[in-house]
Amino acid sequence: MSFDFDSLIRAVADFPKPGVTFRDVTPLLADAGGFARCIDALAEPWQGSQVQAVCGIESRGFIFGAALAQKLHAGFVPLRKPGKLPPPLVEVDYALEYGTDRLQARNDALRPGERTLIVDDVLATGGTLAAARELVGKLGANLVGASVLIELDALGGRERWGADVRLHSLLHY
Repeated sequence: MSFDFDSLIRAVADFPKPGVTFRDVTPLLADAGGFARCIDALAEPWQGSQVQAVCGIESRGFIFGAALAQKLHAGFVPLRKPGKLPPPLVEVDYALEYGTDRLQARNDALRPGERTLIVDDVLATGGTLAAARELVGKLGANLVGASVLIELDALGGRERWGADVRLHSLLHY
């Protein structure tokens, strides 16, 4: 049975700047049944893969990642922006359209070889997801794959991710 997740994603034209269509997931989050079905659909490809930890990327990745971790009976690890976690930390810098940013995790957030899934709300150009992948690698974990709610196909993020590790996207725009 399929579910119309698109009906719970609001398209906001010219936000945060002209020419950009922002995909607002707050209606999905506010719909208990829709959100539950969303988590089920995000979890489905990973059932039976023995995921031990789910890494959610700040900030909306926390929402989907924590719920997905519970569904998969795994731990949750937040991948944070600078200044949010106490040391000691492992960190990765990555390029943005205009500048750079950084993702951080506690240096003991994942165990060596731990089967890990990365989760975020949107895959656009792929820089943040690639940084999360690098961070998981620096922590010594075994990356099983990544799940995103929305993939913006025209921005090419999947190509940056590569084909060697599974990437699951629930919705494509």
